[in-house]
Amino acid sequence: MKWNWGTKLVIGLAVFMTFIIVLGIKMIRSKSDALVDNDYYEKGIHYDQDYLKKENVKKEHAEPVVERTTDTLVISFKQAAAGEVQLIRTADKKLDQKLELKTDSRNQFRIPVGQKASGLWKLKMEWKNDGKSYLYEKEVML
Repeated sequence: MKWNWGTKLVIGLAVFMTFIIVLGIKMIRSKSDALVDNDYYEKGIHYDQDYLKKENVKKEHAEPVVERTTDTLVISFKQAAAGEVQLIRTADKKLDQKLELKTDSRNQFRIPVGQKASGLWKLKMEWKNDGKSYLYEKEVML
């Protein structure tokens, strides 16, 4: 059977349109994208404040040391700190967790991670010390 160029063109267009429709249906049925923040506009407004907090960490050499033991994540600070720690799972937003940060007598904060899903997590720490605000982010493998 021999096809002319018009028949091939119509078949090609039909295949392309079917491909686009299938991609559209798949996109609509997929779960929400974990890479997009729901409050990205608010974060954009407060970007300058966050930038200054990150700069405070650099200027004062206040970067916390993050170490992983078998079932615990140990965060060591240079001085006592109080604030908030967020564990953000980039692959599944439902696993995100916020914890209250308060260091112990050795200026350490411990997070039990034995039951957490293994893989890449983002650790976001925001704390205050001596009237200054700090923000530090680090990716950790659990």
